[in-house]
Amino acid sequence: MWNWVLWTVVGLVVLVLGVSLALVLTMRTKQPRALAVVRGFNRRLNNPRMLRHAGRPGSELSVLRHVGRSSGKPYETPIGVYPLEEGYLVNLSYGQETDWLRNLRAAGTAELVVDGQAHQVSAARVVGWAEAAPHVFPGHTFFVHLLGVTEFLVLQRVPVTSSDGR
Repeated sequence: MWNWVLWTVVGLVVLVLGVSLALVLTMRTKQPRALAVVRGFNRRLNNPRMLRHAGRPGSELSVLRHVGRSSGKPYETPIGVYPLEEGYLVNLSYGQETDWLRNLRAAGTAELVVDGQAHQVSAARVVGWAEAAPHVFPGHTFFVHLLGVTEFLVLQRVPVTSSDGR
């Protein structure tokens, strides 16, 4: 009986370690097919769960509300942001070819909900680790390096004007 339990636990540990290693290798190498699998998994399973709390006061995750570049359909994407003086910094874990970034660039602006507050933002520029490092939370630095993130997006706050142009 105990032999069976022990082998089950060992098997689960080996499985978790194998999946974790595969994820790290996928993120570091940015192999397109493997990234598509990870993005699909996140889109279907992780994102809906994360959106339940993202953007709310006290949440580590924010919500980017954007419009599909061809469909015009509204989307919500949970993202982690780091505050900057002029806006926010986002790590581009999957690189620059994500749907949300392509949608943001096509539309010009999107709504970012951070800690319960909504902000209009635009994709200002992509920066490297040297410029992003001072803004990344110390506890996140290990994972940024582990996953091989080398690109970060600066989201610039867009001043909101009233409908009468003021």
